[in-house]
Amino acid sequence: MDTSYNTMTRDKKATVLALCAVSMWSTVATAFKIALRGMTYYQLLFIATWVSTLVLALFLIFKKELSHSLKLNRKQVLLSMLMGALNPFAYYLILLKAYSLLPAYMVQPLNYTWPVVLVFFSAIFLKQKLSWLSILALIVSFFGVWLISKGNNSLETLSNLWGVILATGSSLVWSAYWLLNLKDQRSAIQKLFVNFLFGSIYILLFSLWAGFPAFRFTTSFVAAIYIGVFEMGITFLIWMMALQMATRTDAISIYIFLSPFISLIFISTILGEKITIYALMGFFFIALGILMSKWREITTFERGKQR
Repeated sequence: MDTSYNTMTRDKKATVLALCAVSMWSTVATAFKIALRGMTYYQLLFIATWVSTLVLALFLIFKKELSHSLKLNRKQVLLSMLMGALNPFAYYLILLKAYSLLPAYMVQPLNYTWPVVLVFFSAIFLKQKLSWLSILALIVSFFGVWLISKGNNSLETLSNLWGVILATGSSLVWSAYWLLNLKDQRSAIQKLFVNFLFGSIYILLFSLWAGFPAFRFTTSFVAAIYIGVFEMGITFLIWMMALQMATRTDAISIYIFLSPFISLIFISTILGEKITIYALMGFFFIALGILMSKWREITTFERGKQR
């Protein structure tokens, strides 16, 4: 009984953390497009990555853990070099390029194929068992994401094959990063900081190679700072904690499908992109998938109350 209660408590805490992360991530697609109005995709990544690294460093200084975070053995250095190359460098370089080519309502849901890949990667490499209901819930939710991605003028948007490939391909990079991240035994904040420190160096070298435009303090610059603080910094840490606290990653990963709907509200009201019937239908299937994924937990809790 105690074990069951502790498990439910952990999952409830993980759910709260996951929903907080999803709420913050829902604003980011809009921030990406605002920032890209006045700078290149790699200039945006440079600003956001270094801001995020600074935020994480300040947090570690406050906790008096910065020096400990930098005491790494050879294996940890190599792992952080690899993970920093995946995220933030490769993942955001690919994703932001996609945002520069396609409208936000298109890229955002396409990018959200990564939870599906992550859950199945977890089953393959971490030996986590998938129930048929979890698999069906993921399929239903992914169908909802696909409906949202159709949006308006879908044929015209999909003709930009390169943008579509980049948007969906970013999910593979992200899934690989999370798989490595779960195997890293360092604390979430410490490994995140070191990974971003290496990633910041990579984007600096890339920017110097590609050519660096002059900075201007505009709305785009403010949006880039916002992305660095929330999208790349604090929210990553919250999501990591949710996954590590949860007893099943598939139960938590399903919440990420809420973000496309919430994000579409910001995209429509702030960016002026039109929300279509496809978006509303897509949210219905996303909500249905979430309900299906939580059905066993709901029925178990109800049976427990009856006893």
